[in-house]
Amino acid sequence: MHSKTVIYKNEMNEKTMKFIDRYVKRVKGNPPGSCPLVVQLSFLQSARSQSCGKCVPCRDGLLQAEKMLQMIVDGEADQKVLDDMVELCQMIEDTADCAIGYEAARIVLESVELFKDEYMSHINHKRCQAEVGQKIPCISYCPAHVDIPNYIALIGEHRYADAINCIRLDNPFPTACAFICEHPCEEKCRRDFLDSPVNIRGLKKFAVDQISADQVKVPECNVTTGKCVAVIGGGPSGLTAAYYLSLMGHKVVVFEEKDHLGGMLRYGIPNYRLPKDRLDQDIAAILSTGNIEVRYNVEVAKDITMDEIRKEYDAVYISIGAQAGKTVKVPGADADGVYSAVDVLGQIGRGDIPDYTGKRVVVIGGGNVAMDACRSAIRCHAEEVTVVYRRRQIDMTALPSEIQGAIEEGVELLTLNSPLAIQVDENNKVIGFETQPQIISEYRSGRPSVTDAKAEKNVIPCDIVLIAIGQDIISGPFAEYDVNERRKIFTTDSTAKLKSYENIFAGGDCVFGPATVIKAIGAGKVAAINIDEYLGYHHKILGAIDYPEPKENDRRHIGRVHMTDRSARERKKNFEPVENGMTYDEAMQECRKCLRCDHFGCGVVEGGRV
Repeated sequence: MHSKTVIYKNEMNEKTMKFIDRYVKRVKGNPPGSCPLVVQLSFLQSARSQSCGKCVPCRDGLLQAEKMLQMIVDGEADQKVLDDMVELCQMIEDTADCAIGYEAARIVLESVELFKDEYMSHINHKRCQAEVGQKIPCISYCPAHVDIPNYIALIGEHRYADAINCIRLDNPFPTACAFICEHPCEEKCRRDFLDSPVNIRGLKKFAVDQISADQVKVPECNVTTGKCVAVIGGGPSGLTAAYYLSLMGHKVVVFEEKDHLGGMLRYGIPNYRLPKDRLDQDIAAILSTGNIEVRYNVEVAKDITMDEIRKEYDAVYISIGAQAGKTVKVPGADADGVYSAVDVLGQIGRGDIPDYTGKRVVVIGGGNVAMDACRSAIRCHAEEVTVVYRRRQIDMTALPSEIQGAIEEGVELLTLNSPLAIQVDENNKVIGFETQPQIISEYRSGRPSVTDAKAEKNVIPCDIVLIAIGQDIISGPFAEYDVNERRKIFTTDSTAKLKSYENIFAGGDCVFGPATVIKAIGAGKVAAINIDEYLGYHHKILGAIDYPEPKENDRRHIGRVHMTDRSARERKKNFEPVENGMTYDEAMQECRKCLRCDHFGCGVVEGGRV
């Protein structure tokens, strides 16, 4: 890349980068049911309209690339047109003078790799792939594909028990998700075109606050099949699989390493975010199906071998999660006073609350685990709590509400500082945390990278360091069972089955790496369906719900009801729940905001199911 391009890169204004970032997200995360080539074409058209027209690659090259892509979308292109477009975009990427040109070309090249099958379908068959079609955005973006429009309608009719059972058709953790789900369903809520997305998670919380989940009868089980399935790990994915397999009529035995079920829901999320008595309501409902046996304090490879389990059960589902914390590779990482944030949160989840009175705590990381750790440290009476993150606050992966909550409770954010060393005294005890200031730099993989700043190092006096930079999967006991040696995850096929073993399935964090609770729940549901098929069945869950007739949607501009928290000065003193629920009036208003895309102008849900 020539020097002029480098200069333009460095001087690129924020408006241009926001434009590019917005369309990168749109192309890579195009709505389910839309043709990614059409999304890419709209990006090229928008990029060309932003061009200043001074350089030929951008002015003329993008126009030619747009025409070629239009031919592909219309089914009028052959392989040569695609090859010519790729060659042209490579030239534009190398020679354009500004980001509008070279970033647009780069994203086209990425799309050719990312959506290769779709490009070839347009060239060879002159049409989109079969699975491309209109879908309901909120349902499509929920990893468990919960029927959101119908449960909102049920809440609006004050039928809270039916709303809970509607959620349970796809997600047996309505209460836990009401408290801590990251609500990806709201990202593409079409209400956003009018004013703002419906507060879907808030409505779910309103429903479970009206009637306890364990007081709502679960569906009846199918006729007993005589088959028995072993589930290794009693976290959200394992319990989800157990729930649906039980309703299908199979006997399920859950092997749980600890003395309580819940996995990271219990041992990773503090009580102030997810009260354990509320989590127990979901678990009690799951176990009430009657076909589930739980064996606590059983460690696979120590108390029972995988070979024994394989021989005794008709199928096995491994859902061990990611419950080990990663460490930071800096001098002093082995000092007295350095702990894994995951381990500390697990300790708190067991009811063993550490006393940080008078202690100065540093937390490394910018995700939700880091926020849970720093806010828990405040509740453990720490004198000072500082979060160290190497990027900007806006780049943190934690939910914005969690970051804001931490700041309100007195946590200091030290951003653009990279861990350098942990200072220790003569007894190897932590006395300080040394950081290297950073400056924001070039965009890589869709977000700006950082590089060392020419500035003096910072030293934060501290007594305790909590490391929250990621989680590991303890897959050692299963090393011979298709475990990726480098990433420590299981390798499965499209049906969640281990590639080398006929009757062993795996899912959740141990397959796709540490992710969200709702994604683990979705994986458990899919695994249950695939195991049922493997066992020779095709069961449907019993318990039909009479859904309300869709009402004419309310298109008046109405503000979004945001959830509120208890006062920071009060809530930081204990681990009691921090979030207030919706009032009746707020919940009914949010229910009226749903546009019922499942019936009006988007897609149709047949019989209440996708």
